[in-house]
Amino acid sequence: MSHFSLTSTVKQYPDHPYEAIKDAVLGKRYEASLVFVGPARASSLNQTYRHKSYTPNVLSFPLHETAGEIFICPHIAAKEAVDYNLSVSGYIAFLFIHGLLHLKGFDHGATMEGQEARFMKRFKIS
Repeated sequence: MSHFSLTSTVKQYPDHPYEAIKDAVLGKRYEASLVFVGPARASSLNQTYRHKSYTPNVLSFPLHETAGEIFICPHIAAKEAVDYNLSVSGYIAFLFIHGLLHLKGFDHGATMEGQEARFMKRFKIS
């Protein structure tokens, strides 16, 4: 039984070992889903669940202690990747790691950044 699912409402998204990354960050028993969405869906989710009016690059939603969902908007990620000195593919992998760490309970800050760097290095993401 898999504890990871990936779906997409957009035509293209990068191929990464998403399940292995999820297992490394959250463990094999954590149930996670990753959904790639377009800007309209990302914006709608952000407005509905966070009451924010911008289009996000990533959203993380914990469902309960051992399950959560991550939504990534590749369109927004493509615009932002250069600002982080990453390829679009690498930035999307970074956003996935970022979202996983939020599901794990991390907030923005130095500790989270250290964990992001550790997993980026471990999975050779650039």
